[in-house]
Amino acid sequence: MTAQIQYADVEVGTELPSGSFPVTRATLVRYAGASGDFNPIHWNEKFAKEVGLPDVIAHGMFTMAEAIRVVTDWVGDPGAVVEYGVRFTKPVVVPNDQRGAVIEVSAKVAVKLDDNRVRVDLTAMSADQKVLGMSRAVVRLG
Repeated sequence: MTAQIQYADVEVGTELPSGSFPVTRATLVRYAGASGDFNPIHWNEKFAKEVGLPDVIAHGMFTMAEAIRVVTDWVGDPGAVVEYGVRFTKPVVVPNDQRGAVIEVSAKVAVKLDDNRVRVDLTAMSADQKVLGMSRAVVRLG
C-alpha cells in the first residue's frame, strides 16, 4: 500500500476527519487476550478501586492504537506512519454498563517536513478529559 493523500494537497492546519471509538469491558477483555496484558486494573473493578483508580481503565497502548486510527484511515496506509508518540495524561475510565466509554479523536497537520512527510498532532478525549498529551505522528505522504 501507499499513502493515498498527496503531500502537495496538504497544508498546515489541514484537519483530518475525526473519529469516535467506543470502549466496553468486553473490548478490554479482547484486547487483554490479544496483547497478553492481563493487569487487573483493566478488568477487575474491585482491584482497580483498591489501587486508587475510579474504576477499570483502558490499556494505554489500546488508547494509543485507537487514536492513530484517525491518521491511518486518513492516509490510507498504516505503513505511512513513520513515527508516533504520546504521553498518557488521564486514563480512559470504562464503566461496567452497556455504553462503556468513548475515545474522541481529532487531528490536524501541524508541520510540513521534507521528504513528503508531515507531522500530525492529535487530540484524544474521553469523558471531557484529555487522555493523551503530546500525541504526534509523522506520516509520509504520496
